Amino acid sequence: MQKKSILELKQLFDQGEMKEEWIEVLRSDKRKGVQKLIKSYEKRRQQEEALEKKFMEMSLYERQNYAKGNTLVAGIDEAGRGPLAGPVVAAAVILPPNFKLLGLNDSKQLTKTKRDMFFNTIKEQAISYGISIIDNQKIDQMNIFEATKYAMFDAFQQLKPKPNHLLIDAVELSPLPCTTEVLIKGDQKSITVAAASILAKVTRDRIMENIHKEYPAYEFSSNMGYGTKHHLKILFENGLTPYHRISYAPVRQVISESKSMGE
Repeated sequence: MQKKSILELKQLFDQGEMKEEWIEVLRSDKRKGVQKLIKSYEKRRQQEEALEKKFMEMSLYERQNYAKGNTLVAGIDEAGRGPLAGPVVAAAVILPPNFKLLGLNDSKQLTKTKRDMFFNTIKEQAISYGISIIDNQKIDQMNIFEATKYAMFDAFQQLKPKPNHLLIDAVELSPLPCTTEVLIKGDQKSITVAAASILAKVTRDRIMENIHKEYPAYEFSSNMGYGTKHHLKILFENGLTPYHRISYAPVRQVISESKSMGE
């Protein structure tokens, strides 16, 4: 390889056109800029290899099912069981066997930018997906556990075609017209459950961001309805919104204290 400027070498690295044999030659190049480029390249490659390894580990349940002939493997997860306000959202998704999205993980471990990007990719490439939204009134009527299961069933029913096998994060669902497997922390162990967790969380976060526009004092766009110190302070000062879950203890306490003050 003819000697090139650092800018030319950088372009080759950035465009993925730098060959391994050229890198070996460049290792003896005394220019600091060249050695910096090599270090940057090697760091990037190590990160990519780690992502590849993680993706393969999280594809284990899917690959095991494909080997059994279960070509339609679905994952299901929910978002929003703990908050004091807003809906609970469940999502189900079937990914194609050749699906690949490096960095896919539990939605809570990803940045908002990455979640939004993955949300679009998953919806575009999925064989099928379903999203179910259960509002706070129904949560209060049913209790959160039953509301979560209801949302999961509803998301599952939206899948067309129906899966051969369903990977579920932490919750037992039955009866279903396919085999099922419950995974504790499934969104960290299965790419399909992780994909479902992203669909559920992004959908719910966007709902809470819209609710924030109605009630900005509660900062729903940042706390997503969870009982943060600020949220509880505003809840006691300003009272409930129509989106609060009155069956939850901190919200019931506000109702109780309001009644006591009125008597």
